[in-house]
Amino acid sequence: MKITDRSLARSFLGLCLAALPLFAQAKEEPKQPPVVSLSKPNIVVVMADDMGWGDSGTYGHPVIQSPNLDALAAQGVKFTQGYSAAGVCSPSRSAILTGRTPYRNGVWRHLSGVHQAHLRASEITYPELLREAGYQTCHVGKWHLLSRQQFDNPDYPQVGEQGGFDYWFATHNNADPSHKNPNNFIRNGEHVGELEGYSAPLVADEAIHWINELRDPEKPFVMSVWFHEPHKPIATDIKFSSLYPNESERDATYYGNITQLDYALGEVMKALDANGLTDNTLLIFTSDNGPVPSSGGDSGGLRGNKRNDFEGGIRVPFLVRWPGHIEPGTVSDTPVIGTDIFSTVLDIVDVPAPQDRTIDGASMLPVFAGKEAKREIPMFWRTHVSSPEDRVAMRLGDWKIVGNDTLTKFMLFNVQEDSQEKKDLASSMPEKLDEMKRLLVKTWNDINAEGPNEWWEGERNKPGKGAKLNY
Repeated sequence: MKITDRSLARSFLGLCLAALPLFAQAKEEPKQPPVVSLSKPNIVVVMADDMGWGDSGTYGHPVIQSPNLDALAAQGVKFTQGYSAAGVCSPSRSAILTGRTPYRNGVWRHLSGVHQAHLRASEITYPELLREAGYQTCHVGKWHLLSRQQFDNPDYPQVGEQGGFDYWFATHNNADPSHKNPNNFIRNGEHVGELEGYSAPLVADEAIHWINELRDPEKPFVMSVWFHEPHKPIATDIKFSSLYPNESERDATYYGNITQLDYALGEVMKALDANGLTDNTLLIFTSDNGPVPSSGGDSGGLRGNKRNDFEGGIRVPFLVRWPGHIEPGTVSDTPVIGTDIFSTVLDIVDVPAPQDRTIDGASMLPVFAGKEAKREIPMFWRTHVSSPEDRVAMRLGDWKIVGNDTLTKFMLFNVQEDSQEKKDLASSMPEKLDEMKRLLVKTWNDINAEGPNEWWEGERNKPGKGAKLNY
């Protein structure tokens, strides 16, 4: 519900009257350091770029050092079946912010140089909704929810207007020319120029500066920390790559890049601790899609990689910490997806979701308590650059169906038992396949009817080219 100026004024007056005795008491007592104790939790979502499910010690990599991810897992829950909403970057990010599958919200494809697709003005993000509820909002790092020709163009809405952020420090896509000394950051609409250092620590420094110096300590906040690492072009500080002296140059650079990201995450975690914010902050860490093997990325044995709708392209690291609400050291095999972050955040802060649109995500609050999520819409993926054989996929319970680009050939997997998708059950379980096919086509038709299908009609290798599909 939108809070009017009048209601805000009444609330503010009530708070002031209630606080008068506290002000009088403060005059009589020695001044103490402020202790942050707000009724609503802070929300921090940290995202890696192209980090595979197997790209950390936390998820079983035998070499990569990730002490802060390890600590985060020990302090909260590690999901072994956490997913991104797409096998590529831009769509998965849009789904986190809106709670809607990318083909509904407009960011149905990777947004590079010139393209009409973007996060539509009609979309509503969770930072927008929480800002209306009194939160302050901040985004630092990669954005990538409009094409390069639109980014830093006054004719198009920028990060603040698009995403609902009061303060932002962002690049369109990758750090340029690489993670080292990037020169393409924009802060609140102003070009920053070349920065000295490496991308993830620089992004963390901006987040820490905002936490320490710029936020209002009397208000809760929403923060997105979207790192560029380990997306290429990769550049790694020698202090991190030198941790891997027995590896090839490529692998030492890549493994060190993950540790560089891990270090930056740790700095943000330290800032939350130093400001007394940890106990009242929901902290989520995930990745936008699977890894790039040519760079050194690791899917942890899963089938496929970035750009696939097989597990290796969409199953990603997914860690959540919320002291007092999540049992430390929990490991959960309940499937969750980036789209769920929207519903979870609104559920936590008791803000109703928009009723005029489909929300695909489900709240993770029951999962935090060891129960199943109440998922009304199955998890659905359609990655425009995936191979023809796995252009679309859907998961319901333990089952996953994978379809080709024309929705004429299908594979069926029990991914709860067969995470590597080695055993196609389509021919041996025709009734289950038929059930999943019908639901997949219905889900796609519903999405296609609601999304801006004129943006993808006519594009080659897309199921039905936007047309209604029947089964």
